[in-house]
Amino acid sequence: MRTGSEPTTARSPLRMRFWLSVWGEVWTIGGTVALVLAGRPGWAAVCAALWLIVTVDLIVVVRHIRQGPHWQPGRDVPPYRPPEGRP
Repeated sequence: MRTGSEPTTARSPLRMRFWLSVWGEVWTIGGTVALVLAGRPGWAAVCAALWLIVTVDLIVVVRHIRQGPHWQPGRDVPPYRPPEGRP
């Protein structure tokens, strides 16, 4: 619900999530490879599972970025009135 107190310069955190996911990709790939080479299959499997989670997050973030901005009311649309009976 819009109350009219939203910041006018709010930005989406998708770009930050994108770069954090890229950073996570680099570390999980490197960790998986290093643990396989070190002969630690259990830890390599854990790191590979984390790699899968980071990859799925990266795909979701890229999809949301490509969708573009969703419709938001402009400055000329007044804020919604709060429901009756609520402070």
